[in-house]
Amino acid sequence: MPEPRQEPHEPERAVAGTGMGGTMDLGTSEAATLEQPPGPDGRNPQERPRSLWTDAWHDLRRNPVFIISALVILFLVVISLWPSLIASGSPLKCDLAKAQEGSQPGHPFGFNGQGCDVYTRTVYGARTSVAVGILATLGVALLGSVLGGLAGFFGGAGDAVLSRITDVFFAIPVVLGGLVLLSVITSNTVWPVIGFIVLLGWPQISRIARGSVITAKQNDYVQAARALGASNSRLLLRHIAPNAIAPVIVVATIALGTYISLEATLSFLGVGLKPPSVSWGIDISAAAPYVRNAPHALLWPSGALAVTVLAFIMLGDAVRDALDPKLR
Repeated sequence: MPEPRQEPHEPERAVAGTGMGGTMDLGTSEAATLEQPPGPDGRNPQERPRSLWTDAWHDLRRNPVFIISALVILFLVVISLWPSLIASGSPLKCDLAKAQEGSQPGHPFGFNGQGCDVYTRTVYGARTSVAVGILATLGVALLGSVLGGLAGFFGGAGDAVLSRITDVFFAIPVVLGGLVLLSVITSNTVWPVIGFIVLLGWPQISRIARGSVITAKQNDYVQAARALGASNSRLLLRHIAPNAIAPVIVVATIALGTYISLEATLSFLGVGLKPPSVSWGIDISAAAPYVRNAPHALLWPSGALAVTVLAFIMLGDAVRDALDPKLR
């Protein structure tokens, strides 16, 4: 009796049921794909998992709050670098004959109490506010992250001393500290204001960074790297910092708008920037006595300041929602 004919073995082929009693000849990879249903997020289980930053960017691109705030901030940065793109005059050119006059052709925002074009000064005032906000935030984030990260990683006496120092700085009223410290400085540049903000702003970032590093260094992958002989610098830079930096970025982004508001407040009180510097705080202070006769001189710089601060706060909220795993 002849033996039954055997089909040749093809390791790269597989047979899958069609669900109607038949079979379907598939490649091994195709069969494996059929056997593994998509995950709850709609992605194929075989796809490489995305990182926290990739997921955050994926969410931010679909968040209208982030898109609107980012466009406003981009516009502010552009006019800060090149204000002559939308303002042709000089912010220091004034004509007392036109003091407190309203909107005119070529001067849509009217004139302030000194006869200066409000539109031109409002556009050029963005340069000071954006520069102070960005530079102060970078200084605060860098100083606070380094001090807080080192204290949280090594602990001990250094951590205890840093905690007490931050308590002292938290007890200092910001506006009162600015009145005391900046009143004795005669420089008319933005650097004293930036230095003051960094001096009183780093404790907040330091505490955030310290707590984030303490949480990250307790994870299993950090303990495994330490057991394999990784140095402290490698643990900090390669394993802890990338996973602890997200809270610092969120707090710094929100604080940037606060620093812009603080600069305007100090300039309004006369201890921040001083004339002939161009600042929204200076213009608001100069327009306050004439608010009944020329409300437009106060309205436009105040509105620009409010929109700028709101844009950075909205951007920080959107970044926080995207980087917080609990909100997914």
